[in-house]
Order: sequence, then structure tokens, then C-alpha cells
Amino acid sequence: MTQSANTLDRFDLGTNVREDLSDVIYNISPTEVPGQSNFGRGTSQQTYKEWQADALATAADNKAVDGDEFSGLALNKAERLGNYHQIGRKDIVVSRRANIVNKAGRKSEIAYQIAKQGKALRRDVEVGLTMRKPAAVGNATTAMESAGLATFIRTNISRGATGSAPTLSGGTEGYPNANGTAGTAQALTESDILTVVRLCYESGGNPNMIMLPPSSKQGLSNFLFGTSSNRVATQYQDQGANPRGGITVVGAVDVYVTDFSILDIVPNRFSPSGATATEVFILDTEYWEISYLDGYKTETIAKIGDHERRMLLVDWSLCGLNEASSGIVADVNDTAAVAA
Repeated sequence: MTQSANTLDRFDLGTNVREDLSDVIYNISPTEVPGQSNFGRGTSQQTYKEWQADALATAADNKAVDGDEFSGLALNKAERLGNYHQIGRKDIVVSRRANIVNKAGRKSEIAYQIAKQGKALRRDVEVGLTMRKPAAVGNATTAMESAGLATFIRTNISRGATGSAPTLSGGTEGYPNANGTAGTAQALTESDILTVVRLCYESGGNPNMIMLPPSSKQGLSNFLFGTSSNRVATQYQDQGANPRGGITVVGAVDVYVTDFSILDIVPNRFSPSGATATEVFILDTEYWEISYLDGYKTETIAKIGDHERRMLLVDWSLCGLNEASSGIVADVNDTAAVAA
């Protein structure tokens, strides 16, 4: 088929057609931050945050001779621990015209950018607190840094061969000053998870969360649903009406009941992952806190031209109040299948 002669078609209209631009901005970048959402919140008054941790002597068969002479115990002091603060910042500059012209999807450009960059800043903090990195005091040209979660955990660890635990600046006290040595990459195993849970329990902790990257979360669910292990019981109870009108297939494991505690299995998009760098955290969240010298805030910066300036910032530090409450399966290869 061909057009009739002299037909004015859509292409002939050229730029005379009005635009059809949606008045909605679609952004699917994830903003869930499991670490910040599940840890406690504290306040700081200095850039070096300190706290104390202690433990009872190992339990023993306590017996004494009748009438025996008094003798004092060898008493230990509490360990004085700490971490440095880290400043997260986003700088926003929007011209006067960009802020006031008629735009699609938002009225005020400065308000839109503040909301958007505020979410981005929370993501940045989540990356920092889950990283394997030591604290750094910083100086006039180098940023002060908070140690990450993986560098706090020294007691209850499953690590690949040749790996070593992180260290503290004062031996048994101080701040996490070294990551330790990464071991040979290993597959995540259920045995390693259960061993670390037991070690946490024996140390006095009651872990309530397994936090891991999405790839490891999926791998663990696949393992627990595998026909060879048959770990997930058949579901008999009524699950209620299905809003989609079909039969529901359960393909994920979100709660893990062990001999010692019940743990939520929580994926964290910002937790370290990779063929040699995946960390699986076994956490007693009661003993983890994010302390703020300054909470999330927006500062208005003085105008020096035809624009508006805002600075979003947060001054934070991760506090492992007693790291022996928690544990880690480190050096995991997330491309390898989870095994028994």
C-alpha cells in the first residue's frame, strides 16, 4: 500500500508536534540499607568514639577447702575500644534558572536534588559500614575513616586457608587498625554458618541475623531447597487468599532456625561480594551501633553567583560494642554453589 498523493503525514509535521514527556521520573536504584536499619543509633561528642567491652572468666569447677585462707583473684580490666568518625558528603549546585523553569516530574530542582542525593548518601554510608577496611585517623589532606564491619570481627571467624584475623591498634584494645590477611577463596557451606553461630553462642552472643550479598542469599536458598538435602519442610497450613489468583510457589528461605537462635536471612545489595571478597555476617544486632557526631542534615551554603548551593552531610562511626557476639564467614566465592 502507498500514500495518496500530497498526503501530509506525521513526518511532514516535523517540530510542530508537541512533546509527550511523562510527568513522572522513574528511578529504581535500591535504597534499602539493612545495616543502618537494624543497628542501634548513638550519639558522639568527639571524632574518636570509645566504649568498653568485658567478659567473665572461663567457667570452672569452683571448690574450696573448708577454712582455707583468703586469697584475691587475678582481676582483668575491661577492654577500651574505639573507632574514628567518617564524614559523608554530597555537594549540590543548581542555577537560578534551572530551579525555576517549568520542568517535567518536579517543580523545584533544588528540592528534587536534595531528596535524590540524600538517598544516595545513605547508600554510601551502607557501603562504608559493610566494607573490610581499617579505621584511619586522617590529617589535613587525608580523610578520617570509620572501620568497617568485617574489620571489627576477630573472634568468631570461618576464613579460607592462610587467612588471618583483623587486629586492634593496642593489641587487645584500641581501634581496628588492620584488615588481617584474606584467605584462599572458599565456597559458602552450611557447616561454616552453623559453626560460626555456635561460636557466637558459646561466646555469649545470640545472633539474630545473617546479612549477605544477593548472590549468596540466592545460593543459600537454592541449597536449602535442593532435593538432595531436602531441608525445607512441605507446607500444609493455609496461606490465605492469593491476590494473583494462582498457586503460590515458595522459592526462598528467609528465616533459619538453628540449635541456638533464630536468624533472619537478609540480603544486602551493598555488602561486599565477588569471587574472592564475599562476606557473610552472622550478627547479634544488639551489639552494633552507628554513632553520629552529626546526623543526616542539609546545610545552605552562601551564594557566590547566580545559583543555589546545598551541602548534604553525615558524620558517623560504626561501633562494635562487643564483636564476640557476632561472627563472619569470610573469603567466600559467591560464584561457587553453596555446599553442606
